[in-house]
Amino acid sequence: MPTVRTGPVIGLIAQVVLLVGLAGTVGLGAAGWLAGLVVGAVTCAALIGGLHRTGAPGLGPADRVTLARATLVGGATALAADSFDRPVPVPVLVALVLVALALDAVDGKVARHTGTVSELGARFDMEVDAFLLLVLSLYVARPVGAWALAIGAMRYAFVAAMWVLPWMRRTLPPRYWRKVVAATQGIVLVVATAGVLPRALAAAALAAALALLVESFGRDVVWLWQCRVEPGVVRGRLRAEAARQP
Repeated sequence: MPTVRTGPVIGLIAQVVLLVGLAGTVGLGAAGWLAGLVVGAVTCAALIGGLHRTGAPGLGPADRVTLARATLVGGATALAADSFDRPVPVPVLVALVLVALALDAVDGKVARHTGTVSELGARFDMEVDAFLLLVLSLYVARPVGAWALAIGAMRYAFVAAMWVLPWMRRTLPPRYWRKVVAATQGIVLVVATAGVLPRALAAAALAAALALLVESFGRDVVWLWQCRVEPGVVRGRLRAEAARQP
C-alpha cells in the first residue's frame, strides 16, 4: 500500500472499530452505522485526495491528532443520527465531543513543535471543527428549535457564497476574535447537548452564540466586500489586521 494512503486508511479502520465499540456497549442503529461509516469514508477519501494534490508523502504528527479527532466526531455523528430514532446515551456523546474539543488544542501545538505546519493540515483541522459544530447543531435543534441549525450551517453557507461570488474567495487575514467565537460555539453547543441547563436558558445561550457568529462572519464579509477592487486597500488592511494581532 502506498505510503500516501496509509494514514487515511488507518483512520477509516479506526472509525469502524469505534463504531463496533459503540454498537457493543451502548448500541447503534442503522442510522448511526450509516452516518458513522459515511463520515469515515468521506474523511479517508478527502485526505487521500488532499495528500495527492499537495504531493505530501503522508500524514504528519499533527494530522494524525486531527484524524483522531475526526474519528471521535464520526462516533458523535453516529450517536446524533441515532437520536432521531431512539434515545442515545448523552454522557457518551458528550464525552466523545469533549475529547475531540480537547485534542483541538493539541494538533496545532504539535504541528508547530514538529515544524510540520501545512495548508492541508490547517484545512483538515478547520473542516473537522466545522463539521462537529454542524453535528451538535443538528442534535440540539430538536429541543430548542430549527433556528439552532444556523450555527452549524453558517460556515457552509459562507463557502457556498464563495462559489457564487468571486470577491469572497480572497484569503482572509488571521483574526484572534474569530478563534474566540469558534470556541464559544463549541462550548455552548456542548452545554446544550449535555442538557445541564433549563431549555429556555440553553436556547438563550445558543441565541447569544449565534449572534456572535453572525457578527464574526459579517465582519469578514464586509472586509471582503471593501477589498474586492483595490489591491492597495487590501494590502493596507492586511497590514492593519496583522498589527492588531496579540
